[in-house]
Amino acid sequence: MKKMFDALILSSLCIFNLAGVFGADELMSMSVTEGDSVTLPTVVTELKEDDVILWKFGPKDILIAQISSKESEIYNDSDGRHRDGLKLDSQTGSLTITNITSTESGLYKLITTRTDTPLKKFNITVYARLPVPVITSDSQQNVSSPEDSLSSKCVLLCSVMNVTHASLSWYKGKDSLSSISVSKFNTSLSLPLELECVDDSYSCVVNNPIANQTQHLNITDLCQPCAEHCCGRTEAAIRLVISGLVSLAIVAVLVYDISY
Repeated sequence: MKKMFDALILSSLCIFNLAGVFGADELMSMSVTEGDSVTLPTVVTELKEDDVILWKFGPKDILIAQISSKESEIYNDSDGRHRDGLKLDSQTGSLTITNITSTESGLYKLITTRTDTPLKKFNITVYARLPVPVITSDSQQNVSSPEDSLSSKCVLLCSVMNVTHASLSWYKGKDSLSSISVSKFNTSLSLPLELECVDDSYSCVVNNPIANQTQHLNITDLCQPCAEHCCGRTEAAIRLVISGLVSLAIVAVLVYDISY
């Protein structure tokens, strides 16, 4: 009877120690970009002889990996979700997911065979890799106004394709002008902007919680009214300089004739 009691105490102490090492039922949220690798640690320096670590995934607790001091095994999901993408550390039992995809977002649980209670949980959110925004001109609306060339305007459209949980914004310098967001999977976004041809300190930015991509605007390349406005001002300046030089030449000739 005493031996059974001592064995029960020893088993309880082992479970308590494991819980202390792992952090009982601890939840850690992680955000990663599609295509990256992520490691789920056990915070164990070395597996003991009787330790068996189980990794489970999703609301149905699908067993995806198992490791002990003697052997390890990777289990592919029935839909091939984690196929060839899982690696186990033979010493610590930590799980690495390589080349992660959006379908691998979800809850991962660390369990030992000594207890059914998860010792650690990881909630992983995978974000699609962001594309660089594309800025195009609305040619139907971008028509010069000869009567009021100094206030010429341009209508532009900034677009991105296949983004998830992302926002698209127009900026003038550091000031946000407009924005649109989406949470659906693989959605396209477009955001128009009407601006005056006074400068080109505009940019279009797409971002999610962990990354961003920026496209800076060159007005004269995309907007004909602005190009004409810019060239018109340049041409006027050149004409003014030439007129000034001609006037100086005429004055010089007159002075020369009077002197002689």
